[in-house]
Amino acid sequence: MIALARKYRPKQFADLIVQDHVAAALRGAVAQGRVAHGYLFAGPRGVGKTTAARILAMALNCEQRSPAGEPCGVCDSCSRIWTGAANLDVVELDAASNRGVDDARDLRERAMYAASTETRSKVYIVDEAHMLTREAWNALLKILEEPPPRVVFVFATTEPQKIANAAAPILSRLQRFDFRRIGPHAIIDRLRQVVEQEKLRVADDALHLIARSANGGMRDALSLLDQVLSFGEGPVTAARVRDVLGLVPDELYGEMLRAIVEHDAGAMFPLVERLLEAGADLGEFVNGAGETLRALLLVGVGGQPEGMTEGLLAVIRKYAPQLPPADVVRLLTILSESEERISRSANTRLLVEVLLLRTEPWSCRMSSRRSKARQPPPRRRLNRRRLSRRLLRRPVRSWSPHSPTSARSGPPSSPTRARGAQCSAVYWPKRK
Repeated sequence: MIALARKYRPKQFADLIVQDHVAAALRGAVAQGRVAHGYLFAGPRGVGKTTAARILAMALNCEQRSPAGEPCGVCDSCSRIWTGAANLDVVELDAASNRGVDDARDLRERAMYAASTETRSKVYIVDEAHMLTREAWNALLKILEEPPPRVVFVFATTEPQKIANAAAPILSRLQRFDFRRIGPHAIIDRLRQVVEQEKLRVADDALHLIARSANGGMRDALSLLDQVLSFGEGPVTAARVRDVLGLVPDELYGEMLRAIVEHDAGAMFPLVERLLEAGADLGEFVNGAGETLRALLLVGVGGQPEGMTEGLLAVIRKYAPQLPPADVVRLLTILSESEERISRSANTRLLVEVLLLRTEPWSCRMSSRRSKARQPPPRRRLNRRRLSRRLLRRPVRSWSPHSPTSARSGPPSSPTRARGAQCSAVYWPKRK
């Protein structure tokens, strides 16, 4: 039995999910005969980079291609390319195992041979292209700049910055397309189509959990669905998905919100104990707590969170009016600052317990009060204009020869300026 990720792989550009900008550009290039000699497909895993490269190869070698540039998907050439069977005109390479300069030279020599027929094109798909060495890229520089006719190179990578660091001149010889992550709604819609075609019974909450665990990858979502289906017979529920994937139950996140709202610091220790008894990953729980607080903040400001089950969403809507957005922002800041320490800590339990205690609103207020108490009092700003006006109002003593100090100091040789740096009035001493 073929896996769901391979069985429901797109066969046309129109079937690519969320990658409309890539599909439109490639379809138009094939229809107008303006296909480039080299492409670079960059993006996260499981979003359709290799699939788009195969569809491009199918469109270039399809016998019944539509005028819009779409392959038929049913001819012998399309079927062999889509299944990954042996093909003289389409070659797929894994750069992780063929990364040296000798492999690049072999690829360069094979690209010099023409296609099997005059109407077809030779397509070389190099996956994990960032694994190629600097010497291998240098060996491909010339052929990528002046390739033979009807030869197309497609490089797929998840780390394009490594290619830029190792071989920056390569980027100017390729057309780059950045693939986007697939949102939860698009993943859920695609999973529903697969479930309907497979005639399966899967709960909506289970689809939401799978879409959230896929992290933006359609291949990961289909693989997780296949894994959950193989766990047992009967309808797929949210509890079954949590058991298979090892997810933290929503009830524990609801208990955390209740303890925060009701200022129940003593409930945090039994909460961590339940997590350890269930065998849950504490780092995963902290990440889920951050997602829950983010959804709480989104509901508090009038938004609608995505990727949440109905039960957890009801709990969030219940506690959202009782926590001000400012407190939620402080809690999210505390969680974000502690994620890296949790991954490196030897005593994760103690660190998570202290972290949950710090999420109490009273602790946030006390820490803010202490920080304010440590700050020195603000200094009063000197108003120079007001000071100069006050000094101008004061009487200035004029010099007199009969004064007791005049005998010692004598008459002033220059005019006397009134006190203050901003005074402009000058008082000359009286003369006889």
